[in-house]
Amino acid sequence: MPSLPAQNNKIYRDLDLNFTVHPNSKSLITLTGDLAVVRALKNLILTNHYERPFHPEIGSNLRAMLFDNILPSTAINIRNVISEVIENFEPRIQLNEVRVQAVPEDNLYSVSLEYYVDNEPTIRTLNFFLERVR
Repeated sequence: MPSLPAQNNKIYRDLDLNFTVHPNSKSLITLTGDLAVVRALKNLILTNHYERPFHPEIGSNLRAMLFDNILPSTAINIRNVISEVIENFEPRIQLNEVRVQAVPEDNLYSVSLEYYVDNEPTIRTLNFFLERVR
């Protein structure tokens, strides 16, 4: 288990990518705190290389791996890619564990991330599925 320094009181903000407009102020709604970090994590994991202008190195290319055979070895490769992209490009997150489980009957992978946000003492969990669209 990683050692955790003193708690940090930073508030993270991110734009809501649905571009929802606030009814009173008519400005875009922002996500704050954990929602902003979760949104950033998902965007980072699901981004392919060369999708971000001027930063072709950011991304994971997971979509290409979803068309491989659904095997435990592919799940291990996906876990390694997710760990690498988070450690390289998301400094607010300190990973504790990444679990990827193949679900061949549904043609998808179940992903579970356990992490700390910016050295806070509570562990967070993010669960989602990776599946082929076509």
